Parts: sequence; structure tokens; C-alpha cells
Amino acid sequence: MPVKLTVTGAAAVAHAMRQINPDVVAAYPITPQTPIVEYYAGFVSDGIVDTVMVPVESEHSAMSAVVGSAASGARTMTATAANGLALMAEIVYIAASYRLPIVMPIVNRALSGPINIHCDHSDAMMVRDSGWIQFFTENHQEAYDFTIMATKLAEKENVLLPVMVNLDGFITSHGVESFEMLDDEVVKEFVGSWNPKYSLLNTKNPVTYGPLDLFDYYFEHHRQQEEAMKNAYKELPGVFEEFEKISGRRYDFLDLYKVDDADYIMIVMNSTASTAKYVVDQLREEGQKVGLVKPQVFTPFPKKEFQQVLNGRKGVVVLDRAMSFGKEAPLYSLVKSSLYEVASRPSLGSYVYGLGGRDTTPEMIREAFEDALQGNLIADEQRYLGLRE
Repeated sequence: MPVKLTVTGAAAVAHAMRQINPDVVAAYPITPQTPIVEYYAGFVSDGIVDTVMVPVESEHSAMSAVVGSAASGARTMTATAANGLALMAEIVYIAASYRLPIVMPIVNRALSGPINIHCDHSDAMMVRDSGWIQFFTENHQEAYDFTIMATKLAEKENVLLPVMVNLDGFITSHGVESFEMLDDEVVKEFVGSWNPKYSLLNTKNPVTYGPLDLFDYYFEHHRQQEEAMKNAYKELPGVFEEFEKISGRRYDFLDLYKVDDADYIMIVMNSTASTAKYVVDQLREEGQKVGLVKPQVFTPFPKKEFQQVLNGRKGVVVLDRAMSFGKEAPLYSLVKSSLYEVASRPSLGSYVYGLGGRDTTPEMIREAFEDALQGNLIADEQRYLGLRE
């Protein structure tokens, strides 16, 4: 039977990993990710899981180790954050190009510099084009659930892509709240066992990983990665449906909150969605038709779903917890481009917020909504919430 646990978000993710029981976990500690692998190392040392835990001297080595492990046919996981992800970036791209179903929770933290250990999404956005599937989670329950679903999706034969499960640093990773943990056997049956078709250790069917790949095949291999990402998009609804059967929780590409009759919609990812829902409720009580869209799948980007929900609205504001210097903010640019062909385009506004862990208050969320309600949105202008000008 499912049980309620009141723990940190990091512990919730570690419990999901425990139930998945990967063959290999290689990791290096970095704030605020450290508790995930710390909790998991406890499960290993206590004999609760039979994972081989590989302590390494850097995140670059951690990703290198899990690439070798996954290529050999082992179910493999790691975790990191911010500068750790930056250090392993070279191998992050290689993991995707080798089509290795590694699952990696990312505890989102600002990239240096100046050095900052608090939350924003600059780390995830740095590798948004690396070929990894990317999930974003609002709370402990979602971080737990999506870690389990990530394993199911990554290992599908027509996908075979690595997955990042993003959760906000400190806010989710270190905050304590309740979540429902499924029965161990239920999770074990859901993820199943991975029987790789192309194992580096299968001498009867020898394969090569990491050969020189010049102009004769490099292009085709990248096209194959794109096809795999399209397959992930097609497979996700089925994974969501299967997970609903074992948990009673229904997920989708987009989490829609009070959007049915909304004239004005906010789009925001991860934990800030909780604050935004509170403001939506307040504005609804004041008679304003507002709603919230929270993307749970960022890559593959759910363009069609955005088109369906945003077509015909009066105004849309997009909140990004990352900057693309000299360009439009990452989430906003994708939302904006997805609306190019809709029949009735809404007014659009771009807002950057919460960089380096700056608190995002209901008043800031309301400010963005008020701009939309007053018709004060300019599609080509980037605005900032909570910034000292």
C-alpha cells in the first residue's frame, strides 16, 4: 500500500532511486544536490539496494563512469547541479549521442559567476540542446513520480535517450513536505528490467561505442537522435497513462490550472507554480479570468499542446528563471515561436525572475498578471520581477 512520508525533496528522489534499484550510481557531491546521493549511499551501505556506488573525483568523471556503465548494459543513474552539470557538459552530449538511457535528477542552481548556490534554471537551460529529455517538477510528489517515469521512458527501445528530472534547489530539495510513496513492488513492476539490445559486454553481438564519426555518418546519427526525441513525445502519453493506473495521479505535457475560461494565462515552471496558483486564486476571487500553465515536459517541447491551450487567449505572460544573454529568455522564445501559426495570437509578455535564488513573492506574480490585464504587454520587451534597477 502507498504510504505518506514527510521528508525533504532530496529524500523523496532518493526513495524513487531506491525503488528503481539501479545497477550503478556514480556521483560527486555538489550543493544543493548532495543530499540525494548522500541518502542513496546510505541505502547502499545498509544493504537495502544492491547498487554499485562509484565515488569519483569530479562530475566530469561521474558522467564518464555512467556512460561506461550504461553502455555495458547496466541500469544507471547519477545526479548533479549547476557547476557540476557544467563540468560534465562534454560527456552529457556524448551520453545522448550514444543513446544511453541514463536518468539524472538535476537540483536546479544558478551557474557561476559570481558564485551562487541558490536556485534558478540556468543549469538546465545550458544543456537544453544536448539531446536529453527534460522534465520539470513543482514539488516533492512530482520529483518522486517523474524520476520513476523517467526510467520507464528512457529505456523504451524506440527512445533510448537519457532523462533529466529538474527540481528547484533548496526550495524543493531541502524543503520538507509530505508525498505519497508507492509500494516497492509496484514500482519494481512498473519500471521492469532493462535488457539492452546493444551491450558493450555482449561478445556474441559485438558493438562499437565512441568511434570517430566524421562527415560520412555524423549527420545521420544526429537525425536518429531527433527521431528518438519524436518517439519520446509519442510514448509519453502512454507512460503517463500507465503511471496513473498505479498511482491515481494523472500527468501530461502541461499542467493546466483554471485555464478553461481564462482570458489571461501565465506560464511558469517548477516550484514558482505553487505561488502562481495562489495568485490565480486571489485574482479569480476578484473576478478576473486568469489561469496557469505549468510545463512538465520541456524537451521534447510540447508545441502542439501550447498551441491548443493558448490560441484565442487575450494575453499570455511567460516567466523564465534563466536568461539567454542577448536573446529572448529560453522558455519565452519557444512559447512565442510556437504561436506563429495559431489562428488568433494572444498578446505576449516576457518576464525574468528569481535569478540566484531571489525570492519570488505573490506581489511579483500579480505585477505580471496586472500588465496583462491592463493591456500592457510588449512581445519584444524583456521585463524583470523583483529587480533593483
